[in-house]
Amino acid sequence: MRWLRHLFAPAAQSAFPPASLDRIAQAIAEGERRHGGQVMFAVESDLSLGMLWQGVSSRQRAEHAFAVLRTWDTQANNGVLIYLLLADHAIEIVADRGLRVLVDQTQWQQVCDHLRQQLNERGREAAVLAAVAEVSQLLADHFPPDPAGRSANELPDRPQLLG
Repeated sequence: MRWLRHLFAPAAQSAFPPASLDRIAQAIAEGERRHGGQVMFAVESDLSLGMLWQGVSSRQRAEHAFAVLRTWDTQANNGVLIYLLLADHAIEIVADRGLRVLVDQTQWQQVCDHLRQQLNERGREAAVLAAVAEVSQLLADHFPPDPAGRSANELPDRPQLLG
């Protein structure tokens, strides 16, 4: 009954009110001062009935969001999208090709697992803040910040509410 979950999914705006989005944006900006990568956070309440009919998975939707939000469009190909699909309780991390050879898929899965655990224990905002910190640490391990402080902020820090 996936379509029922999507029909009655909580709105992303109520799950992440403006003050929460502000704090997440601040955490992304602070993290990006510690590394040369780019982090985006996107949340979506539900999928359209058409997407459900086509059997679109949360992974497919996250990869589509990665493209539409242009997370791939960074100079060093080191963008990372943290994606939540509320209706499916799905968590996906999509990393650009510059990271795929440096960060093993099991490390991304650990971030997803920690995020899922934190969502259950601490709530949405705290869980996302912890995930942003964890992704930022992985990026810092492989993409140190520009020592001259010239790293460009290539992607918006503000979380993206989709759908």
